[in-house]
Amino acid sequence: MNLFTRISSRTKKSNLYYVTLVALLCIGSYLLGIWQNTAVNPRAAFDDSDGTPCEQFTRPDSTKDLDFDAHHNIQDPPPVTETAVNFPSCAAELSEHTPCEDAKRSLKFARERLEYRQRHCPEREEILKCRIPAPYGYKTPFRWPESRDVAWFANVPHTELTVEKKNQNWVRYENDRFWFPGGGTMFPRGADAYIDDIGRLIDLSDGSIRTAIDTGCGVASFGAYLLSRNITTMSFAPRDTHEAQVQFALERGVPAMIGIMATIRLPYPSRAFDLAHCSRCLIPWGQNDGAYLMEVDRVLRPGGYWILSGPPINWQKRWKGWERTMDDLNAEQTQIEQVARSLCWKKVVQRDDLAIWQKPFNHIHCKKTRQVLKNPEFCRHDQDPDMAWYTKMDSCLTPLPEVDDSEDLKTVAGGKVEKWPARLNAVPPRVNKGDLEEITPAAFLENTKLWKQRVSYYKKLDYQLGETGRYRNLVDMNAYLGGFAAALADDPVWVMNIVPVEAKLNTLGVIYERGLIGTYQNWCEAMSTYPRTYDFIHADSVFTLYQGKCKPEEILLEMDRILRPGGGVIIRDDVDVLIKVKELTKGLEWEGRIADHEKGPHEREKIYYAVKQYWTVPAPYEDKNNTSALS
Repeated sequence: MNLFTRISSRTKKSNLYYVTLVALLCIGSYLLGIWQNTAVNPRAAFDDSDGTPCEQFTRPDSTKDLDFDAHHNIQDPPPVTETAVNFPSCAAELSEHTPCEDAKRSLKFARERLEYRQRHCPEREEILKCRIPAPYGYKTPFRWPESRDVAWFANVPHTELTVEKKNQNWVRYENDRFWFPGGGTMFPRGADAYIDDIGRLIDLSDGSIRTAIDTGCGVASFGAYLLSRNITTMSFAPRDTHEAQVQFALERGVPAMIGIMATIRLPYPSRAFDLAHCSRCLIPWGQNDGAYLMEVDRVLRPGGYWILSGPPINWQKRWKGWERTMDDLNAEQTQIEQVARSLCWKKVVQRDDLAIWQKPFNHIHCKKTRQVLKNPEFCRHDQDPDMAWYTKMDSCLTPLPEVDDSEDLKTVAGGKVEKWPARLNAVPPRVNKGDLEEITPAAFLENTKLWKQRVSYYKKLDYQLGETGRYRNLVDMNAYLGGFAAALADDPVWVMNIVPVEAKLNTLGVIYERGLIGTYQNWCEAMSTYPRTYDFIHADSVFTLYQGKCKPEEILLEMDRILRPGGGVIIRDDVDVLIKVKELTKGLEWEGRIADHEKGPHEREKIYYAVKQYWTVPAPYEDKNNTSALS
């Protein structure tokens, strides 16, 4: 062995000693650290369900508590400091409370033109600060399409219509449920056969008719059976002696609202519906200078149809059964015919119990006839035809958008919409023509693409949204261009698209041009619907929109009122807003969590997904002091 080999061997042994010594020192330091910290329990107790804060603890060598609070810059919104608010249950007799259609409050208003049956909302100090309970025995509604024909009695415990409309096949009560045979006052053979009769007179199958409005809808069987023909109907009726008719419609999974034709415009934009329908709806069409037909004309699209069945149509054969004189009925029909002509409508056909008129495609000819027919005059140009929130109903003809006088009478004023289903994603005429300056065709298409991505992400957060049939009735509280609803068009759901009256742009006309339906709403007030009518609520930036206008808890209580037990909620908003909202919803007994934006955690906008827990009023034999029955 040479000298170099002996030196190398000694070096290796020396390095091994050093490594062993360092390892022993590290292990000793680690064990000493564990021993020193055994007196401190660093585990924080945190229960997200009741909001209990983390336990504070101090290191032995520190005199200062750890601070986990967020520290915002001066330009950021202030941090939330409110504690959870508890919202008690309302009394059991308020289980069907509709704040803006309250029978007692309505008595203060005039009976003339049924003004007292319109929306009359409570003053701010009168608004209830409690949760509307579900009736005892409430059950999750049947899934669509089964729900079209059957509903649980416990959910809508009213049998008045089963007696009053027994011979007209509106609804039957058997054991623990209601059955809806599809009948109506003027279609005892059923809505399907009735719609087939209409289909022999005008084409309902080529996609040109997509949106309809049914005035005085009953239990909405007309709208329910049009759905199978790809026609979506906005059905409405007042909350009157026909108890719960709109409630039945929504329980069946059919679009409907509480509403009436009285002294204010219907809450829809101009040129919204392809078809309007009245089946013995008892609206005095020819009276009040024809104001009600003028309102139908405002909301009908150019070339749209108005269908009337029931008195006075076919009075020559039916006058005895209607218990009215021939002269009276003849005078009523003459009056209706005169008003329709004054609106430049064309009578397409009258056969048996059906009469159909068509609105002109433009007003080229109608403007010329104004020289002869002085009434009604065209509405002033400064009267916005799309303004329809507590807007007084006028006795004037809403002018259609201008077209070139040299164009054909079939040229559609305002632009032609595509046939369904191409209509859904085609650029709407209002956008193409620049009626909404901030929304270009490219921006519209980009928005459509964006919402397809967002809805796909939502279905990962709320698996029930992606489960076929779990949800049926949906409401979008700030719909903008209807992108959320359009992304769900292939699912067995329908969406009530709300355009808040406080929104920067009035986009509801665009939503209807896409073949979707919706209404206007001020979310500081209650919606014109019954409690527990929606399975799912979507709220995009709603709470930011209403900052300074009303309290977030007022909006949340209304959301809770219209949401069914077990229903889902998705709220998009700034993270600071959502933290406050989440805290408030603990008082509503919602269970939820805040999730990241679909683009990732670095976006300030977050998503709050929550579920309303199932609870009802207690059973009649339970302790009256018990305010709710939880399941």
